[in-house]
Amino acid sequence: MLDLKNKGLTALQDLSKQDILDILSHAGEFKNGLRKNTLDGKVLASCFFEASTRTRLSFESAVARLGGKTIGFADGSSTSQSNKGESFIDTLRMLNCYADGLIMRHPNDGAARLASEVMTIPVINAGDGANQHPTQTLLDLFSIQDSQGSLEGVNLGLMGDLKYSRTIHSLIDASKLFNMRLFLIAPPELRIASENLHELRRHGISYSFHSTAEEVIDRLDCLYLTRLQKERFNGNLDCEYGISLKTLEKAKPNLSILHPLPRLEELPTEIDDTPHAYYFQQAQNGVYVRQALLDIIFGE
Repeated sequence: MLDLKNKGLTALQDLSKQDILDILSHAGEFKNGLRKNTLDGKVLASCFFEASTRTRLSFESAVARLGGKTIGFADGSSTSQSNKGESFIDTLRMLNCYADGLIMRHPNDGAARLASEVMTIPVINAGDGANQHPTQTLLDLFSIQDSQGSLEGVNLGLMGDLKYSRTIHSLIDASKLFNMRLFLIAPPELRIASENLHELRRHGISYSFHSTAEEVIDRLDCLYLTRLQKERFNGNLDCEYGISLKTLEKAKPNLSILHPLPRLEELPTEIDDTPHAYYFQQAQNGVYVRQALLDIIFGE
């Protein structure tokens, strides 16, 4: 098992390919019923300066299932930083006094890395701006592996907001490790940045641009949808995208549809009853993956 003890996790790049496979293997053990009390007697600060439902609650569930307790907040507007002018650094130093580890979401890129440099306790990045969301990527990889039987050579469609979505940015980084074939489905305004494309080319990853899922649905093993990240850009970008039951008429039998949720019009509820819908299981997988990560960081 990899050595993450007392180190935390702020970016996916901190992990090697084997590290990722070790975490996913351990998550599989929790999915199959493994029970541990790794966090017995420990307190973790769950501090979300930005709104979250699945990430925050799945982390808190994972902590509780490992015997630990959480303190913290789900709304950054209720903190002394927001209401009394306390600096972010002072807030971090205060949290360092109260907890054995920090799970943090923040609207600013790089906030988690800064926290890891200021604090002496492990810091786990639960999303920082449009930058990184490493544990979401781990659970996405676990979900791809669970639904397809492997991560190597998967035909992966990434559809929607590819420019501002931190889940997409992190998943693209991970795809380079597993030789995935990427189908980038988005309007021109929301395509991924040129530096990301440069990295894909540098690693020999094949990719292509598409306007609709219908163009490539018969080639995909997984289709990963995202919502429009309206909170991350200014202006009125009027883009309509999504899938329907008609889209799936030519889908491969093994196609799994993933979505980090929450969803909007891009993923209608009638898809829920198809054999391709995997996104609620994907959300459940978040508990197993975060249990595995916490067990590795805090375990003996």
